[in-house]
Amino acid sequence: MGAVISCIQSLFNAIAGCIMAIVHGVISICKAILDAILAFFAIILRCITCGKCGGRRKTGGSHV
Repeated sequence: MGAVISCIQSLFNAIAGCIMAIVHGVISICKAILDAILAFFAIILRCITCGKCGGRRKTGGSHV
């Protein structure tokens, strides 16, 4: 009888480990997406605040 209980416990431990791995994977994917969104907004914020966005050119006299 002890072997059956041990087998059932091992089965539940394996299922729990699988579920935890899936949850960890989903959380990692969500974290990567959020990090990408935050990096994108950080780039936009940097462009807006310092004005060095590449598309803007200085209008001024030539330096001779």
